[in-house]
Amino acid sequence: TATAFTAARTSGVGGISGKTLTFSSFNGGTAVNVTFGDGTNGSVKTLDQLNTKLQANNLTATIDANGLLTVSTTNDYASSTLGSAAAGGAIGGTLTSSLTFSTASSPVQDSVAQTSRANLVSQYNNILQQIDSTAQDSSFNGVNLLNGDQLKLVFDETAKSSLSITGVTYNSKGLGLAALTSGVDFIDNAATNKVLTNLNSASSTLRSEASALGSNLTIVQVRQDFNKNLINVLQTGSSNLTLADTNVEAANSQALSTRQSIAVSALSLANQSQQSVLQLLR
Repeated sequence: TATAFTAARTSGVGGISGKTLTFSSFNGGTAVNVTFGDGTNGSVKTLDQLNTKLQANNLTATIDANGLLTVSTTNDYASSTLGSAAAGGAIGGTLTSSLTFSTASSPVQDSVAQTSRANLVSQYNNILQQIDSTAQDSSFNGVNLLNGDQLKLVFDETAKSSLSITGVTYNSKGLGLAALTSGVDFIDNAATNKVLTNLNSASSTLRSEASALGSNLTIVQVRQDFNKNLINVLQTGSSNLTLADTNVEAANSQALSTRQSIAVSALSLANQSQQSVLQLLR
């Protein structure tokens, strides 16, 4: 339950017209200086107009059926004490002479809500531990780009074409995320919003790095495809130079064998003819 000032007075007409009510800055809000009147020239006449003035200072006002005016904090700062040295919001103005304001009550914790918030703190801290473990284990061949290591990729045999990738340290600390304390963090909306701001910043940082790594991956894939195609072309050329066509070579071998057989037969016939001629001459 939020901290609050309360004040009551007997009914009357115009008793607070021209009176002022001030609040110093409360938890970084805009200090308030309200003048009560007929609603013109910046004066306040209705409760809605008063709340419009108080809203910028993280405050809100209500009036009950008995005419009791209560000025309290918004839910964003429900754990802060209104008017304290730490939070601010000290009350002042000439209205305090017409109305007696009570001392601001201290915030009262909702035990059920705080138990739920404590569980959320525990879950959050467990997630941070998982982030640290994941970042620590994200290594391959001794290179961990999430732990600040560097990776150099060489694309050709001369090492003239290469790509250097600089790693980052993206554990929970590197992402700007700190462990939370139960009873301090998540205790009200403002404390929760601070954590959400850090989470959004960490998410943006991760998206930016993922984009950079994705760009490098595209470059590597393009070079990989190019090198594969080049290897295929070179292997095909090498095969054409060194490997024979078995069908052609078999045909050539058969033709050579046939020519040799014909030559042997021709020599044999020539020799027989020569012997026949010699016999005729005897």
